[in-house]
Amino acid sequence: QVQLVESGGGLVQPGGSLRLSCAASGFIFSSYGMSWYRQAPGKERELVASITNSGSSTNYADSVKGRFTISRDNAKNTVHLQMHSLKPEDTAVYYCNVFYGYHYWGQGTQVTVSS
Repeated sequence: QVQLVESGGGLVQPGGSLRLSCAASGFIFSSYGMSWYRQAPGKERELVASITNSGSSTNYADSVKGRFTISRDNAKNTVHLQMHSLKPEDTAVYYCNVFYGYHYWGQGTQVTVSS
């Protein structure tokens, strides 16, 4: 019954910004850490950012550190990824993830960074 639904992707120019959102249901959201992953064409899925259940601690891939911010709103069962200074190499499908006995994934949202 776990469901994760991403939104907010789109086409943006290099240097631009996007804010991704993930709506979660089917589990006690505030008890679990959340993550964003991405998968670029021809590449493995990689961890982009993670956040603890309370939002007190975050971690980022080196490639996005200083540009992306993960946050969560436990009252709304949502997690967000604010992306600034986007680069073409950020182009990927972005997935919301929770480990709730198993890894659960949303359907993904496409982010394309191109002039």
